[in-house]
Amino acid sequence: MDWDSVAAEDVIEALREVEWSASPRSLAEFFSRFAFPRSFSKWMSRLKCNLYYYRTNYFILLIFVLGVALITRPLAILGAALTALSLAFLNDSFAATFNEKMIRTIRHFSPHLAAKMRPPHMPVIRGRSATRKTVYICGQPRLVFVLLGLTASLVLWFTSCGLLWVLYALTTALLMILLHASLRTPNLKARLNTFREEFRAVWRNYSEL
Repeated sequence: MDWDSVAAEDVIEALREVEWSASPRSLAEFFSRFAFPRSFSKWMSRLKCNLYYYRTNYFILLIFVLGVALITRPLAILGAALTALSLAFLNDSFAATFNEKMIRTIRHFSPHLAAKMRPPHMPVIRGRSATRKTVYICGQPRLVFVLLGLTASLVLWFTSCGLLWVLYALTTALLMILLHASLRTPNLKARLNTFREEFRAVWRNYSEL
């Protein structure tokens, strides 16, 4: 995978659509082979590569730093959990899996309500859905759950008087992720195997347009 030719917007779109169910990389791999990039283009290529390859590790690192920083503030921890859940909804695979599990759970108690929570039928044009990127959760657009989760987390942070502390912890976690992604040299597996197969799966629909 030539990461110089991959735009930042493509990486963000890929992170939104790719499966996040893969296990995190081992600590031995995560904390090995660090070096300063030799140029700005090398740094950008490495940054995009590592953000995609170590996405699960970075998400766990973000949650860990927030958890440690807010360990004495239970309401703030709950707010951080809601924030993480809301951000996870931005990933198509996670949102679809969450939606299916919720509907299956509700079906045990109220099949009629579960039927109402099914996403609306989407019109099909030339064999392709006209609203392919629209994702529903429990019958509502995904954006509704994202906004509700973020609003509830802000209320919890204000209640716990930990908003500034949360922002400090979040900034620290993001800086740690940026530092690691900038210094961790991509390994051969990341360049030749995993990325090629995963990106083929992600962009298969675009190549068919």
